[in-house]
Amino acid sequence: MPETTQFDVIIIGGSYAGLSAAMALGRALRKVLVIDSGLPCNRQTPHSHNFITQDGEKPQDIAEKARAQVMKYDTVQFHYALANSGKQIENGFSITTEEGKVFTSKKLIFATGIKDIMPDIPGFSACWGISVIHCPYCHGYEVKGVPTGILANGDVAYHYAQLIRNWTRDLTVFTNGKSTLTPEQSERISKHNIHIVEKEIDHLKHNNGHLSQVQFKDNTSLDVTAIYSRPEQKQHCPIPEMLGCELTEHGFIKVEMTQKTTVEGVFACGDNSSPMRSVANAVASGNLVGAMANHELTSEEF
Repeated sequence: MPETTQFDVIIIGGSYAGLSAAMALGRALRKVLVIDSGLPCNRQTPHSHNFITQDGEKPQDIAEKARAQVMKYDTVQFHYALANSGKQIENGFSITTEEGKVFTSKKLIFATGIKDIMPDIPGFSACWGISVIHCPYCHGYEVKGVPTGILANGDVAYHYAQLIRNWTRDLTVFTNGKSTLTPEQSERISKHNIHIVEKEIDHLKHNNGHLSQVQFKDNTSLDVTAIYSRPEQKQHCPIPEMLGCELTEHGFIKVEMTQKTTVEGVFACGDNSSPMRSVANAVASGNLVGAMANHELTSEEF
């Protein structure tokens, strides 16, 4: 039997948001293709938290269970590859994968996530998602009360200091060079016994991603168990911009409340279009976008 290449909806990205959208559309009897490269952004994270019914589960286990449930809907197909280009065609869109396969659909959903740009600090990448973390709602309870660092500067450092103090009072801000905090921000941070260290970091000492020390370039060090950091990010997939989807000033895909992008027929969900970066939010936005894409299809067909 020849491989199907024409679909109602193509979903690019088969992690939590994409799988949630696929389930909603599968239950709506839509012919759906999920294209996934198999590299979720939280693949190093040992446990997922703050997701009701799944608290403490391994992210991979959640995804595998979700994929198995979605595959029960026989109108949903999976294709494991990297989608690397797309274009608008008559009555829809065309997507090409890295191996040259072409698929078409009436609607597109991008659930492609955000790519983290790791700083040039040895040990950072190895600890990312394990003991170097970005979200206290996802990971803060597990490192409550321990010696904790904030690797940030300026407004980001100030915001983190306000927030993380609720989880631990043993807190240090590492600006990794000259502080760009305002005098008022520095005074407020110091008032709460939060230290500000402007030394340049040489590397992070760890054991299999579990942080133990920050080593500075002046050969001094400080013991820490966890660090909060928000590295630079960019869109994981270039296709939305190829199609003309607008981005926000912070680099997220611009969407309406219905998850519609600025290009008609194209939707986005999950981390690529929201600063609220969590599995629970990805699932919720995917569920919504599946319903909204189906709503458009039914309205056009009626």
